[in-house]
Amino acid sequence: MPADPAPPSGSGAPGASDGGAAPLVREAPADGVVVLRLNRPSRLNALDEALVGLLAETCASLGRDRDVRAVVLTGTGRGFCSGIDVRDFGPGMLEATDPAIDRLRFQETMASLPQALRALPQPVVAAVNGPAVGAGLALCLASDVRICGASASFANAAILLGLSGAEMGMSYYLPRIVGLSVAADWMLTGRKVSAEEAERRGLVSELVDDDRLLGRALELASQIAAHPPLAAQMTKRALQVNTDAPDLAAALELENRNQLITHATQEAATARSRWSGR
Repeated sequence: MPADPAPPSGSGAPGASDGGAAPLVREAPADGVVVLRLNRPSRLNALDEALVGLLAETCASLGRDRDVRAVVLTGTGRGFCSGIDVRDFGPGMLEATDPAIDRLRFQETMASLPQALRALPQPVVAAVNGPAVGAGLALCLASDVRICGASASFANAAILLGLSGAEMGMSYYLPRIVGLSVAADWMLTGRKVSAEEAERRGLVSELVDDDRLLGRALELASQIAAHPPLAAQMTKRALQVNTDAPDLAAALELENRNQLITHATQEAATARSRWSGR
């Protein structure tokens, strides 16, 4: 289906580096599935002020849209997202000499992007094409399912700029996904991680040829979207909450409650009838 630009943002002139194109494109290629495409290919989809605002606004809008049951996040061209556009971010970029409170607010705004992605009720599939660096890695980590193409690469990278590698939730997500030692390796060295290593370490669940990446992501998203929305959304929330459950009893308490709620829905009754042949 044709791509439609996401709703306009008041955060700056969109797509100045890409011929005026919208920096975020929203597509609806399948029933119940929305593709969000970061669209600054000349900057490997680095985040500028306009894109940051659009992504936050679009996530808020998607969260209220009951017709959307799964989301795919990807990038246009050769990259997923190469981080913050430090060369051409926009007027909101701050200097080290700016007041600490202003710099804190900027950091909080950036950190809110992976939070917004995680907070979506719909499961999110990240289809990583090319580099996912810094903020791009943070968006990848906040997604529920991560797959990548052969040309994908990953890097925390902040430490290479003299900054802490712990930003935008990465010190929370990464150890939980790949383990503490591997996360420490990647974050303390800032080195580039290949698609093969990412798959081996469990950062992504699947590695496919580049030309199959989006199609495979759509297959997964469509499988998710085919399920009753409440069932998928409660499964997503249980995975998030029980990752930090204090013990098995607490995890079971949440699971038992979710099953009780979903069992009483008409969607569940229809699914049971279909499986039982009645």
